[in-house]
Amino acid sequence: MSEPIRVLTVDDQPLIRMGFRLILEAETDLEVVGEAANGEEAIDRAAALGPDVILMDVRMPVLDGIAATRRILDARPGIRILVLTTFDLDEYAFAALRAGASGFLLKDAHARELVAAIRAVHQGDAVTSPRITRRMLEMFGDRLPATASGAPDPALTDRERDVLLAMASGLSNTEIAAQLFVTESTVKTHVGRVLAKIGARDRVHAVIYAYENGIVR
Repeated sequence: MSEPIRVLTVDDQPLIRMGFRLILEAETDLEVVGEAANGEEAIDRAAALGPDVILMDVRMPVLDGIAATRRILDARPGIRILVLTTFDLDEYAFAALRAGASGFLLKDAHARELVAAIRAVHQGDAVTSPRITRRMLEMFGDRLPATASGAPDPALTDRERDVLLAMASGLSNTEIAAQLFVTESTVKTHVGRVLAKIGARDRVHAVIYAYENGIVR
């Protein structure tokens, strides 16, 4: 049997942390290794406990989840951070994604959604759906710096660039496969290669990369 996924929960509300613990400890493959009430505590707990996944609130006293996310991932880039937010188009959640978080989840999500999100992030997948990613970028994309002229990354093949553009358009792997007339497994292979070549942690950051570098508008 594989080792359980080690989870650190970070929220300034004790009742929310308690609720997460009750949900997660009911799963045999998840283990809550610690809790934190603010960003500073989260940084200390992450260093001391070495969790696999962190559930990170963004709006907290002392130090917010955005700054904490950035500092934790600078020190321990292998940790996956799942941002907790009240609104599905929260500007703070978007900022946390740019800081390195692998996705976001609404605080009122069902227990099964929370558990599935933790497992997905642990496996290296992004939790934000392609549609939500697109909506967030449409809302906040004008604040992203354009650091390139829109020219394709020379490291990407034409097909990989097609896949990156499709991801940035909010298409799922199934939709990309239909658009490019290839199998879904082929799309997954291309997505993996794109992530590796551009140095993106996951799908969300590949989309942000495309916008920041002027590949799409």
